[in-house]
Amino acid sequence: MDAAGKLGAVEHYLLELATQRQLSPHTILAYRRDLSELAALTGESGWDTLVHADIRRLASKLHSQDLSPRSIARRLSCWRGFFGWLARSSKLAANPVDGVRAPKRARGLPKALSVDDAVHLVSTPAHAHANPDPADLCNRAMFELMYSSGLRVSELAGLDVAYRKADTAAGAAASLGWIDLDAREVVVTGKGGKMRKVPAGAHAIEALQAWLAVRPAPSDGSAALFVSARGARVSPRVIQTRLKQHALRVGTSVNVHPHVLRHSFASHVLQSSGDLRAVQDMLGHASIASTQVYTALDFQHLAAAYDKAHPRAKSK
Repeated sequence: MDAAGKLGAVEHYLLELATQRQLSPHTILAYRRDLSELAALTGESGWDTLVHADIRRLASKLHSQDLSPRSIARRLSCWRGFFGWLARSSKLAANPVDGVRAPKRARGLPKALSVDDAVHLVSTPAHAHANPDPADLCNRAMFELMYSSGLRVSELAGLDVAYRKADTAAGAAASLGWIDLDAREVVVTGKGGKMRKVPAGAHAIEALQAWLAVRPAPSDGSAALFVSARGARVSPRVIQTRLKQHALRVGTSVNVHPHVLRHSFASHVLQSSGDLRAVQDMLGHASIASTQVYTALDFQHLAAAYDKAHPRAKSK
C-alpha cells in the first residue's frame, strides 16, 4: 500500500467518525494529526503489515523524543481505534496496538502550602470577634491538629476525647484514635490497622483545650472528640467542606483540602529536620518510598532559596 492509499484509509475512517459517531471537528483534527504521524513513522509499510513489535518500537521512539506519557497514551488510543476499524472493514489479522502501553506517568508532587500560608490558614479566626462560637473553636482545633500532626482526614474524624475500652453490652467498639493532652500526643489507627503516636504541637493543644471547654456531649453516647452542634461526630466530608470554606474566608489563594495540610506538615518537618524516617513514622507510611516524594518538595524549597540568595545563581 502506497502513502496515498494509507492516507485514503485514514480519511475514510475519519469521515465515518464525523458522520456516524459525530465527533467534534477538534477531535477529528487531533485524530488526523496522530494518524498522519503514524503513516509518516511507518514509511512504505502497509497498514496490514504492521505487527505488535512495530507499534512497541514506535512508542519507544516517541518516548525517546521526550514526549510525555500522556501524549503517547493518547496516540496509542487513537491508533488502536483506527486498527480496530481496519480489522472490522478488511482482512487485518489482528490489532497491532492491542497490549501496547504508554510509559508510566511520573508521580506528581503533592501540593503543599508555604510555611507562612499554612500558619495563616490554621491560626486566623474565621470571624473576628472576642468570643468565638463553638463551631469556630472546633474548626480551629481540627485544622491546627491536622497541620500539627499530619493526620489523614479519616483519622481526625475518628478521634475520641480519650481512650475508651470496648463495651460489648453497649455495642461500643474500642477507640481507634484519641488525644492524650498530658503527653501532648495523638494516637491514631491508620491504613492497614497500623496504630501510631504522633506529637501534637503547643498551638494544637491550646486549640483543643479551648474546644473541649465548649464541646457538646456526643448525642450517641460516644467519646467523639469533634462533634457538631447537635452532638453528632463530624464526618470527613464535613471537615473537608469546613476547611474549604475557612480557606476562602481567610483569603488563602489556593484550593485547600485536608490532604494539603498533611502534605504541608510532611514538607515543613522534612525541610527543618531532614529526617525522612521520622516523617515516615509520623505519616504512618508502610514504605519509605511513599515518603520520599517529599524530598522533591524539600529540594524545590532549597533550590528556591538558592536562586534567591546566591549571587551567582542566575545569569544577568
